[in-house]
Amino acid sequence: MKFGSSGVRGLASELAGRPSGLYTEGFARRLRSTGFRQGEVFVGRDLRDSSQTIAEDCMAALAASGFLPVDCGPIPTPALAFYARLRGAAALMVTGSHIPADRNGIKFYGPKGEIDKADEAAITQAVAELSDHYPWPPAHADRQSGHELALAAFRDRVGGILPPGALSGMKLGVYQHSTVAGELLVEVLRSFGADVTPVGKTQVFVPVDTEAVGHETMARVKDWVREFKFDAVLSADADADRPLVIDEHGELFRGDLIGLATALFLKADIVVTPVTSNSGISEAFGFSVRRTKVGSPFVIEGMDAARQAGGIVVGFEANGGVLLGSDCLVNGKTLSALPTRDSFLPILAVLGTSASTGKSLSGLRETWNLPVCASERLENFPVEASRGLMRKLADRDALRQFLAPFGTVADVDETDGLRARMTSGEIIHLRPSGNAPEFRCYAEAESAGRAEEIVALALKRAWDAGRE
Repeated sequence: MKFGSSGVRGLASELAGRPSGLYTEGFARRLRSTGFRQGEVFVGRDLRDSSQTIAEDCMAALAASGFLPVDCGPIPTPALAFYARLRGAAALMVTGSHIPADRNGIKFYGPKGEIDKADEAAITQAVAELSDHYPWPPAHADRQSGHELALAAFRDRVGGILPPGALSGMKLGVYQHSTVAGELLVEVLRSFGADVTPVGKTQVFVPVDTEAVGHETMARVKDWVREFKFDAVLSADADADRPLVIDEHGELFRGDLIGLATALFLKADIVVTPVTSNSGISEAFGFSVRRTKVGSPFVIEGMDAARQAGGIVVGFEANGGVLLGSDCLVNGKTLSALPTRDSFLPILAVLGTSASTGKSLSGLRETWNLPVCASERLENFPVEASRGLMRKLADRDALRQFLAPFGTVADVDETDGLRARMTSGEIIHLRPSGNAPEFRCYAEAESAGRAEEIVALALKRAWDAGRE
């Protein structure tokens, strides 16, 4: 298990029990060292099979550490984080986000929000120090329930983002699968007047990666769009911190476009986004752009620095998750900062923009006229194979040879992985996952077909090279 782009993750079988307690105790020690010595810690979870057991382990460890665990049950990560921030309390969310069902993870939040890399290092050190003599299991302890109060607070927050009836006349589908946001998203969209049809709910956990949506999923969504004549299909990943938006043609409305729409909706002054986001998102849209490594902790760090300049600060990732770095005025009301990934604000921003401008989602995409992007991942690609391949490609001659089928390399950005700009203007970005056995490729080109072709061939070459 290790910290990656967002939280600690590993095989569920290796996280349940003592390891969950150990990481939670490391988190408790970090809280105490930063002045938060006792009080409530809100605990939420997604709907994968192992999450409830791990959440129980975490709450037991919190109680043993002198904190008061508050069980918020299955709840969207942004709702849990918002409620904890509202109460000046800490929180942890048991979720593996988009990764397969046999894996899971824990995200940690201090009283001021999502933990940073320094916090992660301190927790990792505490785990190492405790690992040989951490007592388990602790004595059973009671906990409070906070599920309904946390959801009510989040409903109140999102209920003020758009005017009443703002989505009247829109016909929307909500792909519920096994996301913890399945019911709440239907409720919220209907509250703004939309005609909403839930589709695709499952009893078995389905890992949905909003940055690399599977072909089978896209085919199902296109069938629903044709059958129900939807203006859009909306969904989220397991813990609802990443939105999934599909347009009226059944085509993916990519995460960085969702982020752009949200930044424009909020009239952002500064946008903080990883290097993987569309290169066409620039100062031309009226805001300053600051690029970071991939992962919400890096975006949060960038937003913290950006706030020194004043104005409205919005962060987003290529997976569509939006982080609000500062308070802003929306629909005549103050929308408070929420520096963790959220799927509800960006979904409402995209739909609200479409409704207010009279443009379809595909029409919004055409208006912005950005380079076309594609991304995909190799699953079950061993971590050591990823590391070995990246070490090899760090040599410029080896990288040029690897990318020779795509043309000539003009320059390389090493902010996170290897992002090569070709003399043709096309971009090929190779990056191993931070905490899962996956290897990702992102591409930009003039057409969707070309971008997808680049990704497919680059991943095939990565797979072949990883087996050498």
